[in-house]
Amino acid sequence: MASFRLAGAAAWVAIGLGLGAPAQAVEGALAPIDRSWSFDGLFGYFDRAAAQRGLQVYREVCAACHALEHVAFRNLAELGYNEDQVSAIAAQYEITDGPNDQGDMFQRPGRPTDHFPPPFENDAMARLANGGALPPELSLITKARASGSDYLYSLMLGYEEPPADVSGPQGTYYNLYFPGHWLAMPPPLADGAVTYADGTEATLEQMSADVATFLTWAAEPNLESRKQTGLKVMLFLIVLTGLLFATKRKVWAPLHQH
Repeated sequence: MASFRLAGAAAWVAIGLGLGAPAQAVEGALAPIDRSWSFDGLFGYFDRAAAQRGLQVYREVCAACHALEHVAFRNLAELGYNEDQVSAIAAQYEITDGPNDQGDMFQRPGRPTDHFPPPFENDAMARLANGGALPPELSLITKARASGSDYLYSLMLGYEEPPADVSGPQGTYYNLYFPGHWLAMPPPLADGAVTYADGTEATLEQMSADVATFLTWAAEPNLESRKQTGLKVMLFLIVLTGLLFATKRKVWAPLHQH
């Protein structure tokens, strides 16, 4: 898609390079910002508006280099899109299909049952387009390290000028939250990088939070149902405990009287 920003999307490579580091400060990097999210806690839920904005950031800034291969277009219905909207989003992508009757592969518009197509045909092409680095697949990236949502959010906000007495390799950028501080990729986001469809002001902080929300949902779309199931199980166990206690008292009551 012409609107994709290749240089900005390539900066997500830097995220993958830091995923092996633990949550605490490593090699001078700051611990991620401990941010409050709507999906935190026992009663957590995904902010649909934020996740939809995050999808827009992904599509316009990240998708030129990074796949989202575990997410099907039809899954977007869970974010509040109706059937027509899902079909319209899918149709904006070209999907390789086939073979046809002549034995050839062909391109067709995407369907809701398709997954987001990768931006490159193979890893070799991906490395060639990104200076030798393989852009990480993003659909599970927040699960690749502890505090993944906080880390993504912090990394987007962590670019700044280095201290006067500190210098890094040529062509790298200083980031407070990246292990070792120096990334080869430029900051992927800046104020106004996208124009949000819902009219929300696209500040750096807003876009960072929104794309982190979307990618957290992509990594764990069943989070809400899992928490709801957990609550039901807890309520069941509380009731069961009460019944067992009442049964115990009734069974042993004659012995207690003696």
